[in-house]
Amino acid sequence: MTRQRLRGDAQSPATRITQEIVARLEAGTKPWIKPWRGVPVSRPLRACGTPYRGMNVFWLWMVADMCGYASPYWMTYNQAQGLGAQVRKGETATIAIFYKSYTKEIESPDTGEKSDEARRVLKAYPVFNADQIEGLPERFHPVAAR
Repeated sequence: MTRQRLRGDAQSPATRITQEIVARLEAGTKPWIKPWRGVPVSRPLRACGTPYRGMNVFWLWMVADMCGYASPYWMTYNQAQGLGAQVRKGETATIAIFYKSYTKEIESPDTGEKSDEARRVLKAYPVFNADQIEGLPERFHPVAAR
């Protein structure tokens, strides 16, 4: 059974990402080709410096390219505030994806038999690039190569 908890006409993370990739392809852009900008190339990084993995790498690279962000750092609004910084007024967050699959031991109410049930979690949460945030320490903003 699939449960959807979408607010109003909000799109699922998968739909949003897929539509953006298709739009880029239709515009003649190959979103998997990373253009060089003279800044150190890095996987997208969380506020703590841990690299994102999976689809987040491709997605956040694509968003950074579309918006012209130079910083590889991405963080939530609360993380920015925790660092004493503030998201600039009018900036829009993009999404990062949390995915986890696991098994849970379930006991049948009828027979009492225990079995493993596969479960998956897919959540999206809003993140901002460090270039959208004022007052961050300098380490969040790479210096362009000369």
